[in-house]
Amino acid sequence: MTGISPNTEQRRLIESTDGIYRVNAGAGTGKTFSITRRYANILEQPGIEPEDILLVTFTRNAAAEMADRIAQQSPYDPVQLQDAPISTFHGYCYQLLRRYGHETPSELGIHDQIPQSLDLIEDGIRESKLFNTFISQFEDRHPEYEHLFAAINDPGTLRSLTTELASKGVIPERNGWYQETGSTLTGDREAFISIFEQENQPNEGAYGPTQSNARSSVSWTDSEYVPDAPKAEDVLGDTQLHRDSVEQAFDEDRDELLEFVHDVYFEYLEYALQRNYLTQGLMLVLAFVMLSEDATVREQVRHEYVMVDEFQDTNELQFKLTLLLAAENNICVVGDWQQSIYGFQYTSIKNIQEFGERITRYKSELNRGETRVPYSVDETEIETIPLEKNYRSTASILSLARETLTVPATNGDSVDVEAIEDEMTSLDATNYVDNSQIKAVTHEDEIELILDQIQHVVGNEEYSVEVRDEPASTDEMSQGEKEAAEAERLGKPSYSDIAVFSRNRSFARDLLEKAGEYGIPMAYEGGVELFDTDQAKLLLAWLRICESDDQRGWATVLEEAGYTLQHAEEILDDEAYPDAMATFRDRLRESETIGGLARIVFDEYGYDGAYANGLLGELTGMVETTLSTRSEAITYLEANLKAGSTIEIDSSPGEDSVTLQTIHSAKGLEYPIVFCANINRRAFPSYGKPSAGTIQYQEPLGLRQRSVYSEANGNPYVYKHWPNNLLTGCLPSTYDEERRLFYVAVTRAKRHLVLTAGGSPSPFFTELSVDPVEVEPSVEPRTIEDMEKDTFSITVPEQSGPQRMSVHAIMDDSVYDDIEEGRGTEFGDEVHQFAEDYVQGADVSPVGGDQQNVAKLLDSFDGEFKPEITAILPLNTEPPITLVGIIDLLVITPDQIHIIDYKTDLSRHAEAEYRKQLSVYYHVASETYPDRDVSITIFYTANDEHVELSPLKLEALCDTARAANQ
Repeated sequence: MTGISPNTEQRRLIESTDGIYRVNAGAGTGKTFSITRRYANILEQPGIEPEDILLVTFTRNAAAEMADRIAQQSPYDPVQLQDAPISTFHGYCYQLLRRYGHETPSELGIHDQIPQSLDLIEDGIRESKLFNTFISQFEDRHPEYEHLFAAINDPGTLRSLTTELASKGVIPERNGWYQETGSTLTGDREAFISIFEQENQPNEGAYGPTQSNARSSVSWTDSEYVPDAPKAEDVLGDTQLHRDSVEQAFDEDRDELLEFVHDVYFEYLEYALQRNYLTQGLMLVLAFVMLSEDATVREQVRHEYVMVDEFQDTNELQFKLTLLLAAENNICVVGDWQQSIYGFQYTSIKNIQEFGERITRYKSELNRGETRVPYSVDETEIETIPLEKNYRSTASILSLARETLTVPATNGDSVDVEAIEDEMTSLDATNYVDNSQIKAVTHEDEIELILDQIQHVVGNEEYSVEVRDEPASTDEMSQGEKEAAEAERLGKPSYSDIAVFSRNRSFARDLLEKAGEYGIPMAYEGGVELFDTDQAKLLLAWLRICESDDQRGWATVLEEAGYTLQHAEEILDDEAYPDAMATFRDRLRESETIGGLARIVFDEYGYDGAYANGLLGELTGMVETTLSTRSEAITYLEANLKAGSTIEIDSSPGEDSVTLQTIHSAKGLEYPIVFCANINRRAFPSYGKPSAGTIQYQEPLGLRQRSVYSEANGNPYVYKHWPNNLLTGCLPSTYDEERRLFYVAVTRAKRHLVLTAGGSPSPFFTELSVDPVEVEPSVEPRTIEDMEKDTFSITVPEQSGPQRMSVHAIMDDSVYDDIEEGRGTEFGDEVHQFAEDYVQGADVSPVGGDQQNVAKLLDSFDGEFKPEITAILPLNTEPPITLVGIIDLLVITPDQIHIIDYKTDLSRHAEAEYRKQLSVYYHVASETYPDRDVSITIFYTANDEHVELSPLKLEALCDTARAANQ
């Protein structure tokens, strides 16, 4: 947000402290600016201390940013605010539970206590392993549920079901459901019948009534269902479903199903406590029970003021926790229903859309049997404050964004445009120059199209963006002067002004690889499904081959080598593997470490990019956790592949590069130019429903089974469950969250927007007011000279296809083999990210000794700082080799060049290998700055130790690179 003075509505929020407020904070309206100033304003009241104000937000990073901004606006510095309740729901409740909740499990009939050393499980892979162990034991203990398990394809999906029920405040106790929270599991018959009657009305066609939406959604094959299920003629009419069958389906006997889900849920909670851990969902459940049952604790921990940010991303249980944690009716919730995109995490958009109704209902529910919420929540006294001035996007961008919320997702999708527009937050642009280029382009080869359009945009005056700082103040300027001042700040865009958003990661991954082939600088930000890449699958194949000559592995490597399907099958049948491949297998088997084996595979196939390096980092971390055998590595890769695990990787080729992200990861960010890509059928919007378990919870149906086991026809068989099939067909399809995701993507753009699609554009692409244009792409490969402009490098001599190698390829990673004590790559990444943020002036505060030492080091330097600089060193070898690496920090002074490399190692065991790495950087800097002295220093962050190294000569680096390349 520009400027420092709040506008009228922001000031109204900042100065409105007592009472209940719902703030509709539209995209780019200065939400954080307003919230932090409101917090600071409350602090100025007599007798108010930081502990009197609870500020809850969605992520840890957001909480840290809030605390830093508040420190800038109040007499409290970041250290004083360190213990203030500015946190996520999970972080805050975790601390409450560890401090006060030791006896809470007894309220549910569980005899275990909550210890101080409680382990909060946030890793899905780890939790999945624990749950699978539990459910296996549960199945053995409960033979009465054998027929239910027989119908469940994957018992592990029951874990997601317990998470969903926890988010909705459904809580089991030993002999039933806590505070009758299980009542929602039977569903809402009245609400369902109302929906059914509407969906079952025949549609009007040109020649009379046609099938209703419900009738056209239900297909019926008698043989798919148990023998005593209704027949097709009993269910399907010509244009409607028969109501009697639908009511029979809703009223099916589910007592055993409810009992089964209760027992799984309750015993899993018991199991977790016995093993001293909780998941995030179970932890919130126990925090809620503690605050509900212990009036003393409730009174002790309550806050005079409660503010909740991103309220559209809360669930029902978090709403109730908000009420329990407030001492007075001084509650402020801030959010935007238009940006609610996390339904897959069981958030509830209705928390903000129906805030007044829900706060009244939830108070009533919480006060059953005891007054737990003593203050008034009269719906008529709730004040709504809209933030409508947008400080990010042009009026043209905002106009198109409104369309995204009403665009149909399918050809038959019915959207109540009037109702949605009535509910929208109207946003007003605050910039003075609207030069927006908004276009929709399509071509069958969409990836080539995107790269072509990126090249078209870079350096193009038609896509001018802010390249200069704005004037200190425009208050005294006329409208014309303001427009002229803003136009003066505009200039030609570079790669770093562009962001490309994709609905899914696989498309982004393909785009990143193709950009690399053309030399177009592009950096993926956010989690990558690293274990679903070609590199990971190939590594998994060779691990399987080395372990047991697994034919799945051989099939993969034969396909990669170009063998036809028939030829590969002959080889597999005869086990007559090609000699070169067998020899390579034997070589791999001799590798002493998993990391060493992986490096050999990647080198053989020429993989030296971000994905290969990321996998090597993950495998190194795996070794540090004692998983070091091939068998365990196979299990590790398979588990992460199945779970779709995402890993943060560094794929940046330099400072001036296009940003590539999924739309979900881009929420809260902004870019001058946005490409919204892959707007194709079945891609965006996503038509397929996420995979779900056999047992599901869905409003208003309650708990239902998708399949059942039966021996009714004389043979054991798993049938589709006819009531579930019939009932779900009666519910309307909804793509509202996909539309909101589209809205989020568009509102990230400040100046310009490019929509792209391939050979099958979806209605999201074709039904907007932007007319699609087919463009024939012509991507120009970037030359070495072009690429050097984006990196810190010395001139590359004319060579015929030099082989590029990472500096890590010349380092011997066996130095880590005997090191048992380590803190993992994630810890190292956090320290490096802090260092980069600190240098660039971001609002960050050091956490822990390592980051404090880094901050002290950086504060001690004078000069120009350049963090995360790509260094390229061509070597005079045969064949030609070019070494590439990233300098953590370059400090430039008139006389000296300091190269700093951060290491989080707890010992100096790898220093000789680090010397090779820093020697590469030394020779790059020496040629770039021949008139200055160059020093290379390792900074061990753990103990604040500076170690200046003497660089290796170029000849020694050449010898080392040749050896590594053999």
